[in-house]
Formats: sequence, structure tokens, C-alpha cells
Amino acid sequence: MQYVRPVDFAALNAAQERFTQRLLDHDSRGATCSIHCIKTPAGGGSPAGLHTHAVDQAFYILSGTMGVEIEGKEYEAGPGTLVVFPKGVPHRNWNAGAEPTVHLTINTPLPDPSIPFAQPASSTPSPSGRGLG
Repeated sequence: MQYVRPVDFAALNAAQERFTQRLLDHDSRGATCSIHCIKTPAGGGSPAGLHTHAVDQAFYILSGTMGVEIEGKEYEAGPGTLVVFPKGVPHRNWNAGAEPTVHLTINTPLPDPSIPFAQPASSTPSPSGRGLG
């Protein structure tokens, strides 16, 4: 078991597109949650658009400014902010700044790998007019 799992900042900083490093999941013997470090470039956002999960999800913002929509209301989250997406609540996120965002994603309980992680919430555009994604 690898007890100390450093974020690969060299790969993260070099990535020009969305970057995800899995820190804890089924493959690394996670039993109760999954944790990923994700970089989203300027202009990027939720690959699934407005969606829900069968698990609770939390983002801890490390750098950049993330926009989030939760149940139709928009927020901005900067470094040091925890964003909570309860199970089944429609949400999406996007990079709301000019620099990449980097955040930790924590999903609990550990998502079931036999079902799709994100389920579409609706086909209706968001209140901001940004659409789905």
C-alpha cells in the first residue's frame, strides 16, 4: 500500500488540457472514498455538463477561480474554498478565470465502478446561458 501519494505537479503543470491524477480509488485500495487532483484549463468545464452523482462530492480549490452551478444558482470559488455537491443534486463547474484551476475532488462513498459516475441532470440550458458544459 502506498501511504504517501504526492501530486505529480510536473505533469500537472505541463498539461495543456484537462489533467486528472487519481490519488485514491478502487485500483489503489480505497475502501470508503475516491480522491483525484484535477487541473482545468481556462475555458474548460464539466465534461458531463449539468449532472448528478450517486455519491456525495466535494471540491477543495487549490488554485484559480472555479465557477459552480448548484441547483440553478451560480457561485465563484477561489483557493482555500470547499464546494459541496450532495448526492443527487444537479451541478456543474467551469474555470471562471484566465488561469487554470486546480482542485481536489473527494467522492464518498467510494463510487461503484459498474455504474456511470455522472448522470445528465437535464437538457435545459443553465441560467447563465452557458449551456451544458
